[in-house]
Amino acid sequence: MFVLAVTVGVLTAAGVWLLQQRSMVHTVFGLTLVSHAANLLLLASGVPGWRTEPLMSTAEAAAAADPLPQAFVLTAIVISMATTIFMLALAVIGRNDDQEKIPETGEEHT
Repeated sequence: MFVLAVTVGVLTAAGVWLLQQRSMVHTVFGLTLVSHAANLLLLASGVPGWRTEPLMSTAEAAAAADPLPQAFVLTAIVISMATTIFMLALAVIGRNDDQEKIPETGEEHT
């Protein structure tokens, strides 16, 4: 469980660091890392131990894993993928992230 907590912490820290960068692509990757950390945290908190598959023909109800956190994580992955694709499309369309030229004069930064 300690490794899982460290992994969530590292993913969150890296995602927040990337979110603070100026580039749109870094922001998208940072948001993706924070999303993965939240999914891992939700999945880890929903299943306290190793349990059997939630199929009632193969396991008893008390020994089966709770399928609700797994459904939440699956839904969050789909929404995260759609959001990432949309944000990357916006990054391609709006290529000017004001790192190369000053908007008022059009001069390059030195």
